[in-house]
Order: sequence, then C-alpha cells, then structure tokens
Amino acid sequence: MPHELNGQTKCVNAGIGCDTAYGAVTPPLYLSSTYKFPALDEMGVYDYGRGGNPNRDALADALADLENGAGGVVTSSGMAAIDLALNLVPKDGLVLAPHDCYGGTHRLLLARQEQGRFKVAFFDQTTKTAASHIARQSPDLLFIETPSNPLMRLSDISALCQAAHKVKALAVCDNTFLTPARQQPLVLGADIVVHSTTKFINGHSDVVGGAVVARTEDVAEKLAWWANCTGVTGAPFDSFLTLRGLRTLHARMDVQEANAAKIAQFLSLHPLVKHVYYPGLDTDPGYALANRQQSGPGAMLSFELACDRSGVAAFLNRTQIFQFAESLGGTESLICHPASMTHRAMDAAAQKAAGIGEALIRLSVGMEHSDDQIGELAAMLANISAKGAKP
Repeated sequence: MPHELNGQTKCVNAGIGCDTAYGAVTPPLYLSSTYKFPALDEMGVYDYGRGGNPNRDALADALADLENGAGGVVTSSGMAAIDLALNLVPKDGLVLAPHDCYGGTHRLLLARQEQGRFKVAFFDQTTKTAASHIARQSPDLLFIETPSNPLMRLSDISALCQAAHKVKALAVCDNTFLTPARQQPLVLGADIVVHSTTKFINGHSDVVGGAVVARTEDVAEKLAWWANCTGVTGAPFDSFLTLRGLRTLHARMDVQEANAAKIAQFLSLHPLVKHVYYPGLDTDPGYALANRQQSGPGAMLSFELACDRSGVAAFLNRTQIFQFAESLGGTESLICHPASMTHRAMDAAAQKAAGIGEALIRLSVGMEHSDDQIGELAAMLANISAKGAKP
C-alpha cells in the first residue's frame, strides 16, 4: 500500500493532475451555473451550481483530506461556515461558546438566540473546571476557538471534546488561526472543524470564503444538505483562487511563524509593552498545551501597550509595513485594534469579560523580512509620547 502523504505534499498537489477532459495539470475553472441531464430521470455528477461545482468540491476534498475528515462544504465566508454548523442545533437547544471568542461569532450567537433559534451560554474554556462545566450544562453543541481571537488563549481540545461527547453534544472547533498545517482538531476529538478560508488557507487577502469539515460521513451529509438548502455555498472562482493559495500554505506558515516568534521576543523585552500573548513564548500560559496539541505556535500574536488611548493612536499613526486593517493570514503584515475593529460588536461588558482593553493590539505577521518588521514596530513604539505612556 502507498504510504500516507505528508500534509505539505497534499497541499502542493491539491487538485493537481485531475482534469479528465484535456489532462490539464492545474484544474480548470468551471463557471457554469447549470449542467445538462443525460436523459429523463438521469442526473450527472452536477445539476445546479448551488448544490455542487467541481472547483468547490476540489477545495472541499482537499481540506477534508488535510483535516482527516470524511467530507467538507465550502461556504461564502467564515461566518457562513459557523452558521451552517449551527443548523445542526435543535430548536431551543443549548450552545456553549468561549467567553473570549471572535466578535463576529459572539454577535451571531446572540442574534440567533434573540430569534429564539437556540440558547447560548459563554464561559471560560481554558480553566481546569471547563469539562465539569460542560457536564453540568449538558449542551447540544460545544463551540471551541483555540487559539482564541485576539488573546491567543489555548483550550484543551481533547478534554473539551471528551466532555462534550459524554453529554452527547457535537463539538465544533474553529481552526482558522492555525489551519491543518499546525493543528488538527478532528484528530483530537472534534466532530466538525470550521475555517475562514479568507485567512491563512487562501493567504493572499483577495478572497472571502469559509469551509466546514466533518469527521463522519453522516454529519458531512447533513451539512451538505443544509448548505444546498440555504444557499451559503462559495463561488467557483473564489474556490479556484483559494485552492491555488492552499498549495503554498506550509511555505507561507513556516516563514510567517518564524517572523512572529522573533517579533514576540522583541516585544516581550520592550518597556512600553505590558504583556505579549503568544503561545510560542515559554513564559506564555499556553506554552505546554501548544506543544502538546499543535505543531507550531502560528503567526498570530497580540500585546498590550503601556499607554492610554492617545498613546495607542500615536503608535498606530502612519504604519507602512503593518497595514492598519482587519482580517489576517495574508502574506502582508496587518495590525488592528480589536476593541474598535474586529470585536466592536461586543458591548463594553463583554469586552471587559473577555480581557479586550483599549491598549490591546493584534498582529497578523506576514512574510516581510523580520528585521524590517521589527524595525517598523520599534519606530511605532517610539511614537508613543511621554504623555501617553504609563510608567
């Protein structure tokens, strides 16, 4: 039997050499919205673009293979992927989610609760009592986000999934920050993995998309049914571009992660930085867990400045290498202020509970040379005035 291919090899060869029409090495783009029926009462592989498309299926198959899943669905966005998974929650069921999850996820869960679709409860999934909390609450679906966005807190996927399964709950894990190149939640016990493929999977900040991968065929079939029913599936061209981006995932992640480690070390020693959140630092609370359930710390980090809001404004003034923008995972470096950007949908109380303060900064570290990245950050820190800095 052939040996199991390395994930890097799978990425590079995703969709390659599979064209049956002309033998194209790179898969062609199929933009047709509809497909011919061979005869009455006979249907080919595809009938209508909402339910199936060769480009979308090629990307879904590649991600399912990388995540060790039975099947996947490509969606129009990361939020569409999460919402698709939530269709598996019964009416009036309970969803347990992290208290410090992504702002868009927090907003979606609360909005569905307000509709009367299901109930939501947020809790700290990083504590030693998280498993017992799941047992007491007995949810229908446990939503996990690790590392958390934006504070890079780690949750024990295996322990949380075991607790969820004991009460017959589905365990869903957002793997956007690390991708299957660094973490495989299905192997660790999750039932479903969700991605914003907009981020590291595509890696070039030019496509918005998402994906859901299921560990078992029956769950994969349910997700595919709901995706076709609700029409949240992704576009062919977006899938084509994302599959192209996927092929360089490991190469990009290696460079970006190495840069992030250097930046985290630099920031941890700077007097105007109060705290750095990065599981690659041996001083980080998640360091041991990261070494156990991840193959690397990733390319995302956050840190708190020792200044007030005016100091934050001075720090963010006239960035060049670090683009002041939302999103993450592209080849370029991005910097954002979570409280006013990615997590602004959370009210003040929710932000405070999650530990998201006015001086918190999040970095998506790109592929520029680390010397240039650190040089710009040093200059930005120098912009913080004595008035804005806290002693």
